[in-house]
Amino acid sequence: MNARPAPPRRFAVGLTGGIGSGKSTVAELFRACGAGVIDSDAIARQLTQAGGSALPAIRAAFGAACIDGSGALDRARMRQLVFADATARQRLEAILHPLIREEMLAQAATASAPYLLLVVPLLLEAPGYAELVRRILVVDCPEQAQLERAMQRSGLGAAEVRAIMAQQASRDERLQRADDVIHNDGEPSQLPSQVERLHRKYLALAVGNN
Repeated sequence: MNARPAPPRRFAVGLTGGIGSGKSTVAELFRACGAGVIDSDAIARQLTQAGGSALPAIRAAFGAACIDGSGALDRARMRQLVFADATARQRLEAILHPLIREEMLAQAATASAPYLLLVVPLLLEAPGYAELVRRILVVDCPEQAQLERAMQRSGLGAAEVRAIMAQQASRDERLQRADDVIHNDGEPSQLPSQVERLHRKYLALAVGNN
């Protein structure tokens, strides 16, 4: 059994939210304020690009058909597979999540920002992530808004987006676990003031905790 990862030494906040909630937009606003942003999705893409360190295990588990002509993970094929087969999704997550956590900690160890923002869509669902952070920040919006934004951004159909939403924690579950919430149910112009308020809060909390 793998040991639980030790949390970063620097004060860390976990940013999460459902698909289409606006996590990436919020993370970039925090980055502009000076937070050290570490994005699990960006790491996952790095691990599964051509030559990525996750590919040998993925190939062994799922076969060469899951690798595209460029040598990277065939994301569309894998998405179809894991939507149709929960066991396949669990096998993929068992490969990726330990590698993602390892890389997040490696980046955290060299970060110089006053505090860290770990962006993890499955912060509450996948094991080993919540232990890395001191506070959980949820970007919240109505589920219909999630659906519409995700469809517009990704080009996926409603059924595919709903399937992703079904694999994530519910809106109520996220809000129950949240220490802080950013409300993204209106215009984008409403986000910067919320981010700036929390940035000042996290700077204060980070003092003496790093």
